[in-house]
Amino acid sequence: MTCYQRRISGPLLDCFDLFIEVSHVGYCELTDDATGDPSEAVRAVQGRRFAGTGYVTNAEMGPLEVREHCQARLAERAQPLLAAAMEQLALSARAFHRVLKVARTVADLAGSKTIEAAHLAEAVQYRRRGSD
Repeated sequence: MTCYQRRISGPLLDCFDLFIEVSHVGYCELTDDATGDPSEAVRAVQGRRFAGTGYVTNAEMGPLEVREHCQARLAERAQPLLAAAMEQLALSARAFHRVLKVARTVADLAGSKTIEAAHLAEAVQYRRRGSD
C-alpha cells in the first residue's frame, strides 16, 4: 500500500472500482499502432442489457441489477472464488458489488454471457491493493 493510500479512509477507498499499478510507458509503446479492446462492442452488449432501464453501463447497476446480471450469471466454479475473496479480503457489501460489476465487464469483453472464474479472478485482482 502506498503512503498516499494509507492517508485515505477505508470507506473512501471502497468507492474505487479498480486499483491498478501502472508502470512507465516508453516512447515505442506510445507511438505504436496497436490498439486496445474496442469499447464499441462492450457498449453494444451493455446497451442491449439495459435497454429501457435508464442504465447505460455495468457501473450504474444497483443491488437488484447486480443480483440479476451478475450473481445469477455467475458460473458455478466462480462461486467458491467469490466466497474466498469476500473472506480473505474482508470485502464490504459495496466492494462485493463493485467486484461483481467489474467481473461482468470483464466477461462482456470476453464475449461471455456468464461470469466465469477467470473473469471473477481478474476483477478481484483489480480490487486488491497493497497488503490486502
